[in-house]
Amino acid sequence: MKKKDPAHFVVCLDNEGYPASLEVGKLYRFIPDEKAEAEGLIRVFDESGEDYAFNAERFHPISVPTVVAKALVAASHS
Repeated sequence: MKKKDPAHFVVCLDNEGYPASLEVGKLYRFIPDEKAEAEGLIRVFDESGEDYAFNAERFHPISVPTVVAKALVAASHS
């Protein structure tokens, strides 16, 4: 994904061990973090609204149009 995108999103594929924090099939905003990625992790805003590092294999990156990304980010702040 491009660093200039307003937001980055992934879809959750596996929530084993984290049923209260992650929902399979749900889109999550993630924060690009080279240090986490080097360790096989990804930082996502979970159900609590806080960002946490999870195993990257639990997610699949997706591309959304800018207008959709802006709407999703705005909805997460309400």
